[in-house]
Amino acid sequence: MPTHHLTIPALPVLVPLGVVLMVVSGTWLRRRGLLTAGRLGAAWFAGWYAVAVLGATMLPMRLSWGRGAVEGYRLILEPVVSMRPIDFLLNIVMTVPLAALLHIVFGVRDQRRVVWIGFLLSLSIELTQAILVLTLHGNRWADVNDLMSNTIGAYAGFLLFARLRRSERFGRAVERLSFTRSERGTPIAVR
Repeated sequence: MPTHHLTIPALPVLVPLGVVLMVVSGTWLRRRGLLTAGRLGAAWFAGWYAVAVLGATMLPMRLSWGRGAVEGYRLILEPVVSMRPIDFLLNIVMTVPLAALLHIVFGVRDQRRVVWIGFLLSLSIELTQAILVLTLHGNRWADVNDLMSNTIGAYAGFLLFARLRRSERFGRAVERLSFTRSERGTPIAVR
């Protein structure tokens, strides 16, 4: 049994992080002369989405070190065999908003890039969870099924967002909120 323990709580980390992201995004928009209610709302939503994903996947985090066996059962490397359907569904739902946020805030419009970013986001989460399980007896599970479901969610979100954008009204609203390449100061993804 590990001899030292540390618990990182969720709310005392997530709430200040969300507020900091709100301030940073508001300041960034104001300094660039891009501050509108819609863009501020989109930036705030993106920040709180990131905070929610962090909270859902990492916090609260219980860590231990010292003597003790690695809890290898927390690493699930066989797809589908040990999958819990509700977890699979929830992981799909978690990444559905990703395509809309990537489009509006970062200008990522290409299907392949959206799915690739969804995959890499999920991979980074699962690898972090696996490292914490193997080194600090972390309390989360690293699961290949989560990687699959998050990637499916990013793809489903792209399809849903593309379908919604076909509506003239919705499409105009999205374009009003979206940042252009020159406004962001970074290259825009290929459409």
